[in-house]
Amino acid sequence: MEVRHGGVDHPAVRELVALHRREALASTPADNAHALDLSGLQGPAVTFVTAWDGAHLLGMAALRDLGDGHAELKSMRTHPDHLRRGVARALLAHVLALARELGHRRLSLETGTAPMFDAANRMYEAAGFTDGEPFGGYPPSPHNRFMTLAL
Repeated sequence: MEVRHGGVDHPAVRELVALHRREALASTPADNAHALDLSGLQGPAVTFVTAWDGAHLLGMAALRDLGDGHAELKSMRTHPDHLRRGVARALLAHVLALARELGHRRLSLETGTAPMFDAANRMYEAAGFTDGEPFGGYPPSPHNRFMTLAL
């Protein structure tokens, strides 16, 4: 597995971003679905990474700098053809290392509470994330779960 930085313009990445957004909107009310679109993933405060096996896209993740030593994990998604192979864990480990390298002291994330998010929530808990308060302008909602990890 090779982790690459950038690559939002690759057709396979565009398809995975579109799938990620469609499924987020299908499982969470629109006002509570916060998945970034392609332009959001290319923002100046965002580092976008993908995982590949040769020419096959395995997954994606992003790190958004929130300032003051705080960053956010965004757009964590494994390609449906590559689930349960450790892709998300590898991407999470890469993003955690990157956040530390960039000097962040805390990494937070917002995820859903619908059943489709259960596996991701278990992975975040296993990595040491704990429930926290809404951050970064997100409103509190029963459809969203906010988690944080001291780095």
